Amino acid sequence: MRKLLLAGALCLFVCASTVRAAEPYKIGAVFAVSGPAALLGEPERNTALMLTDQINAAGGINGHPIELIIEDNEGDEAKAVMKVKKLINDKVAAIIGPTRSGDTMAVIPIVEKAQIPLVSCAAAEDIVKPVKKWVFKTPQSDADAVRRIYEKMKDMKLTKAAIMSGTTGFGTAGREQLKKFALEYGITIVADETYGPKDTDMTAQLTKIKGTDAQAIINWEIIPAQTTVMKNKKQLGMTMPLFQSHGFGNIKYAQDAGDAAEGVLFPCGRLLAVDSLPDTNPQKAVLAKYKKDYEEKFKTDVSTFGGHGYDAYMLVVEALRAVGPDRAKIRDFIENKKGFVGTAGIFNYSAEDHCGLDKNSFEMLTVKNGKIVVAK
Repeated sequence: MRKLLLAGALCLFVCASTVRAAEPYKIGAVFAVSGPAALLGEPERNTALMLTDQINAAGGINGHPIELIIEDNEGDEAKAVMKVKKLINDKVAAIIGPTRSGDTMAVIPIVEKAQIPLVSCAAAEDIVKPVKKWVFKTPQSDADAVRRIYEKMKDMKLTKAAIMSGTTGFGTAGREQLKKFALEYGITIVADETYGPKDTDMTAQLTKIKGTDAQAIINWEIIPAQTTVMKNKKQLGMTMPLFQSHGFGNIKYAQDAGDAAEGVLFPCGRLLAVDSLPDTNPQKAVLAKYKKDYEEKFKTDVSTFGGHGYDAYMLVVEALRAVGPDRAKIRDFIENKKGFVGTAGIFNYSAEDHCGLDKNSFEMLTVKNGKIVVAK
């Protein structure tokens, strides 16, 4: 009887230990799966789901399955705040997202107060400058995108630019960076036009630009309205070069604009041009696998925005693998992470840099015959 009792106790101990070991690690996510930024948020959502399935099928993280909790804030700042508060109450270890810059800025006070790590999928430099203790991001910064555009303009001997920008958080932040760096690169801004996220005709703004001596147009936005600029520009017979921001990093934008997208230039990560990269490129293996996995699973083209979701998700996974679900330890791990190979570049975070990338993470891309390729 004593042996039976001891055996039973041992079994209970082993079973209890197994249950504890199998307790899931919770990751929260806030994406604009619907609404005007769905072309960004949907691939981020898809990517997070795909990676969760892959990791759980391989045994999880140190034996712990991932429980992914995704919230759709529809690209709305107030809803982003509400969804982040919900995830904090759900006791997630970390949050990835939101999708948009304005949404991210709205939730920063919430995550800072709650002391929970947030890895944003939005690009505005204001998200991480000045540094916020609990906030990181994976897209390249808008300031570095501006630098690459102005460098390309100098190479093309273009010195006069007209800028157009949306009134979203991303558009407003980009507009400020364009104005900030113009003098440094010898660029004169001869026109400065804006448009709202629901505007469907940019003819008035482009007609004003047509009356100036602008040698190029720089358009800064992430939402579908950016394609209207291309279409209206073509309709007005304007032939000067058009630069888009890194918010153009989804082939669907080029497809929507049709012939009007031909020749557009934009700085972006290497994901969209992975097939043209040499095998020696340190990102190529990661980019090629992610592209293959995503396109086979979802039967659609990979996008830069899904890549931002990949980078944010895998950073959190690496942290969980190294330190477990302790929020403070996850934050410290990410802040000190060096050499993380992601889709946007090779990240080197520090206490002074919560973006981890510089302008060299960008390639200058262009649309040629309906495809995105590296610009010559």
